[in-house]
Formats: sequence, C-alpha cells, structure tokens
Amino acid sequence: MSNDRPKKPNMNTRVIRAGYSKKRNSGVVNTPVYHASTVVFDTIAELRDVGARAMRGEKALCYGRFGTPTHWTLEEAITELAGGADTILTPSGIAACALAVIGSVKAGDHVLVSDSAYEPTRKLCDGLLKDFGVETSYYDPCIGAGISALMQPNTRLVFCESPGSHTFEIQDIPAIAQAAHAHGAKVTIDNTWASPIYCQPIALGADISIEAGTKYLSGHSDAMIGAVTATAEMLPGLRRAVLALGYSVGPDDVYLTTRGLRTLGVRLARHQENAMKVALWLRGRPEVKRVLYPALVDDPGHQIWKRDFQGASGLMGVLLHRTSPAAVAALIEGLAYFGLGYSWGGFESLIAPSSPKTIRTAVPWTEAEPGIRLHIGLEDPIDLIGDLEKGFARFTAALG
Repeated sequence: MSNDRPKKPNMNTRVIRAGYSKKRNSGVVNTPVYHASTVVFDTIAELRDVGARAMRGEKALCYGRFGTPTHWTLEEAITELAGGADTILTPSGIAACALAVIGSVKAGDHVLVSDSAYEPTRKLCDGLLKDFGVETSYYDPCIGAGISALMQPNTRLVFCESPGSHTFEIQDIPAIAQAAHAHGAKVTIDNTWASPIYCQPIALGADISIEAGTKYLSGHSDAMIGAVTATAEMLPGLRRAVLALGYSVGPDDVYLTTRGLRTLGVRLARHQENAMKVALWLRGRPEVKRVLYPALVDDPGHQIWKRDFQGASGLMGVLLHRTSPAAVAALIEGLAYFGLGYSWGGFESLIAPSSPKTIRTAVPWTEAEPGIRLHIGLEDPIDLIGDLEKGFARFTAALG
C-alpha cells in the first residue's frame, strides 16, 4: 500500500463530493430535506449554547432560519468549490448581491460598481443604498489597474461582474483587486456566468464571490437561491447583515440546488460545447456585427478570460449591423426551441432582446439596438442553428 497522500481531487470530482457528510446524512447519498422552524432542547444551557454557536455562523441546529443540514451541505459544497472561508445562502441572486454590499459598507462610504453590472444591482445602489447614505460611482469595466485613479478616501468596495451583464466585458480582477486593496477597499464579484467551477474569484484576489444559484448551480429553472462566499475577514459583516435582514432560504430550493450542483460539471461542458458551435455559426451571419462571447479568440477580453477562467458557459450577446424592435420581435416570436423569458442557466435555450444603452452611464453604449441575448441550452445545436436560421430570415424580411 502506498504511503503517498492523495492529491487534491479535480474539480469534477469535487463537484460530486463537496459538502457531503456520511455521518451527518446517516449514509444517505443525497442530503434529505429538513423542513424546520422550531428546534427543541432538553436544557436552557443547551438552548443558549447552540444559539450562541449558530449566531457565530457555526453549523448548529438552533432555529430553521439559521440553517439545517440541508443548507449546510450546499454551503459547504459551494465553499469548497469557490475557495472561500464560508458561504451564506440567500433567497435569490439579487439578494446575494444586496447582502454582499450591505454587509460591507456603511453610511458615508463610497462604492465603485462596474458599468456592466446586472441592472437590479445598479437599482440597489442608486436607490436603497443612496437613501442610506452610501455613494456609488460607475466605472469602465475594461479599466483594470486604472481603477486606482477613481478611488476616493471613503471608497470601501469595488463591485465587479465578469463577464458583464448583456455586454460581456471580461474584467482584470487581479489588477482591480491589487489596486483596491492598496487603497483599503474590498472587492466583490458576481461570478454567476462562470460558476465556481469555471472561475474562482477569491483565488484571483477578490474578497467576496457571488452566485445566483437560480441559474447554473440549480440548472433546472425551478429554484430561487443565491450564495455569497467570502474570506474570513468579510464574514462578520455579512453575518451581521444577514441576521438583521432575516434572510432565509426554503429547504426545497436548497435541496434542488444541491441536486443540480452534482451535475454542474457535465452540464456546463455541454453548454460550452453547444454555445461555441452556435457562436461560430452566428459570427458568419451577414446580419451579425459581433458575437459577445469571451471564449471566441477575437473577443476583446479573450486573453484575460483564457488566463483567469477554466471554461465558458452558454450565455452570449449578439450585436447586429441593422436592427429594429419589430425585426427582433419577428426573429424571436417564431422560434421553436428558444423560450422568451427572464433568467438563464437552466437546461433550456432562451432568447431575449438586449438594450443596454439606457443603463450605461460611465461608458456610452453606441451599438445598434436592440441586440439579442442568447442562452444556449442542452438541445442539439443543429436544431438550435436551424431555428435561428429561420428566425434571421424573418428578421431580414421585417427590416425590408
């Protein structure tokens, strides 16, 4: 028998094993669903001890809102994959974004937010945070180390999203983190596009990594959940905020996300394979000006993507030479294999118009609108391409 210590398992093995406890689950492979609010104790001393441990963030069964073994399995699994000190679950992706910010700043602070961030994140900053005395400025997502020039004495947080929502810019997270830390600020990143298996922002220098688990982690368009993974330094503020806000995630959504997580590796590999085939086909279409997909070698962010990411997902944008709302509607509304709806990250393909011009403030968006945003699902890409080909014929006819 070899005395060599086993090497750290590869990511696809960790996806299968992470968070599982044979002892905690009594041997059950998939952690059971605990529907719990009240938990009873034998003594006052035990009640107080377990309560104090739960308030410190320990995995202690105290009250349903503080988590059960159902929650702990997913928290520990995401922490293992993302590389942080611990993970806090939230009721949605935007709830995770809100927690990451609210748990890191206070009145009088300044936040820098990528101009390509998810629109609800911007609304949080321009609305609730502003009302509470937190100032927000937006920056060019391609700024890299140049963000140092935007730092103010009260800048406490830089909020990144890479690639950017709708516009898909890849940010230089190591350069941004180095500049932010030099000025005493922390860095959080919305990592939903890549998931923890294709990018680990904390290893790149970020302090908080956010996942909208509604999307790829659950993967089946049937759960609402978010996750905030953080370094040990950031956890006290996040825990204080989550206790004050009363966040709680239903055990059924947690269970569905844990079950979905186990197939994340194989699903994302197929999303990436299908998306690349569709992206290359789209790039050859006469109607298409550019495909916004960082895995393409001619994408402006490709070199940083290649350095910092281990793969690409199924979400992309498409810029058009000429367009109109009526033409895009003609393209979309006759499709057979692409659904028209919010969100993405499930097994199914989706399509929606994309119009970021009214959102951007730091860097004007000058491309023709509307463009389209595609989520390439797990269907056969030949069928998806055939569907889009018919859609572009309708698009061209509608343009006249």
